[in-house]
This record gives sequence, structure tokens and C-alpha cells, in this order.
Amino acid sequence: MFGIETPTLIVWMATLASVITVVAIALPFLQGNANAERIKTLTRQRKELSRQQMDQLTAKGGSSIRQRKGQSRADLMKKILHALKLDEALTSKELKESLAQAGYRSQNALVMFTFMRFSLAVGLFVLAILVISMWKEFPYPLPVKALILAVAAIIGFYLPKTFVTNSAQKRQTELNKGFADALDLMVICVEGGLSVEGAFDRVTAEIGEQSPTLAQEFGITSAELAYLGDRHKAYSNFADRTGLPAIKSLSTTLVQSEKYGTPVGQALKVLGQERRQARMAMAEKKGASLPAKLTVPMILFFLPPLFMVVIGPAALKMMNQ
Repeated sequence: MFGIETPTLIVWMATLASVITVVAIALPFLQGNANAERIKTLTRQRKELSRQQMDQLTAKGGSSIRQRKGQSRADLMKKILHALKLDEALTSKELKESLAQAGYRSQNALVMFTFMRFSLAVGLFVLAILVISMWKEFPYPLPVKALILAVAAIIGFYLPKTFVTNSAQKRQTELNKGFADALDLMVICVEGGLSVEGAFDRVTAEIGEQSPTLAQEFGITSAELAYLGDRHKAYSNFADRTGLPAIKSLSTTLVQSEKYGTPVGQALKVLGQERRQARMAMAEKKGASLPAKLTVPMILFFLPPLFMVVIGPAALKMMNQ
């Protein structure tokens, strides 16, 4: 067959099967563990909360003196922003929440983001100047040059903000996909006798494979419930970190249940039913908008080949006559 002897073909097929078998066995060990990063993040968050609580206790008993070894990169950025009188940008609560919703929650995230905005604006402005100066026969007058420089600076200033906004929206979409199932699981845990903290821990463990991002948020909330003195603050942080209306409703429900003594399971059951109805309404909305979205692709990709198939033979026949 094809000039290959049967024994040679059998040897090649056996070799290929052996390679495929080895790859199939080794592939799970070569892939990174998705839960490892999530667990590492949760551990880091728990240590940070524990450190904050210890700092507060130390501050009550006396003043603590911290000696810093060297100067970090974030400290240098902060000094530059302070020299440029940009301290107000470092105290923006709205911007800090936007960074948190995009997944950037380190202590220096706001400093780095603000420094990146201004440095990128200045960098693109200088780059535009260099390009225009190196272009000896630039055909446009001075007002056009000034407009190009202004556009370059504006793009550099708003590009990091656009990136953070897109990251936050993408993250919220991932959170919203698994929230209804996580809420149903939380209802089962609470009605089964678990506390709210136990329900958060259980949901974190169960949805880790399906929705790692949502599991991370539940895990951080569980850590804050364990370390923070104010439980309402932990629920509020959960809503602020995500920015989702559904999670804000969950936070409000838990706060009201603890404040007024209403059954948590019943409140979560009502909230879960609302989320299922909202998900069904969203699916119906997407299904109703499908014909309008398919109109343009059908006109561009379906009708021309159809016309070629239907009219093409008649046109060729007329041309050959």
C-alpha cells in the first residue's frame, strides 16, 4: 500500500500509538494547576488581613516603628507623583474600586496605574515629537502638528484606563456566569445547617474548577469574615470588589438578615429564584436579538454564493452562446 511494506507500516503505527499514549499520560502532569494560583491568592489575602489586624492591635498598645530597607519602585513612583502635585489621583476611591474590579488589588496598584497613565502620555507625546522632527518633509502645517501631539498625549493618558475597564468588564462577565449556580449551592449549604462562613468556604471549594474567579472572590470574603471584626464590612467589600448588581443584592440580603434576624436560607432562596429568572430573561433576550444579528452575515456571506449557484449556470450558458 503506497509502496510501504506491511511490517514497516505496523512498526510506524505502533510507534505513533506509543507516542500518543505517553503524551496522553504526561499531559495532565505538564499542565499548570489552576487551583494552585487561586489558593496562593487566598493565602496571601489571609496573611494580609492577619497583618492588618496585628498592626491595629499594636497601634492600640503603642506606636510601632517600621524601618524600611531601601526604596522600592512604588515609593519612587509615589515621590514623582507627589513632586508633580498629583496626590489627589492617589486618593480616588472610585479609581481604586475600578482597579479592584479588574483584579489589581495590591497596595501599590493605584500608584503604578496613575504613574503609568502620566508616563505613557508623556512618552507618546515625546515619541510623536521625535517622529515629526525626523520627518523632514512633513506636509502639514503647525496646527496639524499640534493636533497630532495632543492626540498622542490623550491616547497615552486614556489607554491604561480603557485597558482596566475592559479587564473589569471581562472579569464581571466571568463572575456573572457562575453566580446563579454558586448562589443555589449556598442556599443548599445554609439550609443544610452550615453557617454563612461555612457556606462561603464550601462554595469556594466546590466551584473552584468551574469558576476560579468567583471562587477566589468567595474565598477572600470568607477570609475577611474570619479576620475582620465587622462582618458588614466584609459583605460590603465583596460587593465593591466585584461591582456586580447581583452580588450587591447578596451583600445587602446578608446584612439585612443579620440586622433584622430574618432567616438567611429563606432570603437566599428568594434571591436565587430572582437570579434564575434574570438569567432566563437574559437568554430570551439574546435569542430574540439573534435574527437581527444574523441579517448582515447572511447578506454578506449567504446571498452572494446563492446567487452564483442559481444565476451562474444561466449566465455562463448565455455567455457561451
